[in-house]
Amino acid sequence: MRDKTQANSAAAGDRLIRAGAIVFFVGAVATLVTVAPLLLDTKPFPTYMFGLSMLMGVGFLIAGAGVLQSIAEGRRRAREARS
Repeated sequence: MRDKTQANSAAAGDRLIRAGAIVFFVGAVATLVTVAPLLLDTKPFPTYMFGLSMLMGVGFLIAGAGVLQSIAEGRRRAREARS
């Protein structure tokens, strides 16, 4: 049975990874929507859609922070287990 500190710390990294994946997905869809008119010779979307495309990078960074947080927690647990 896991204690509450382990469950909360693991969930924090997992939540960041999930949130990063969602933000990345929104950015990917915005990128596809932005690029489609350029390929189909139709009227391009407004400039803010290009800004929404930047969410791909933001989502990647959020997910990376979650991975780093999970790694740090794993190292902390390993150190505690050795002591």
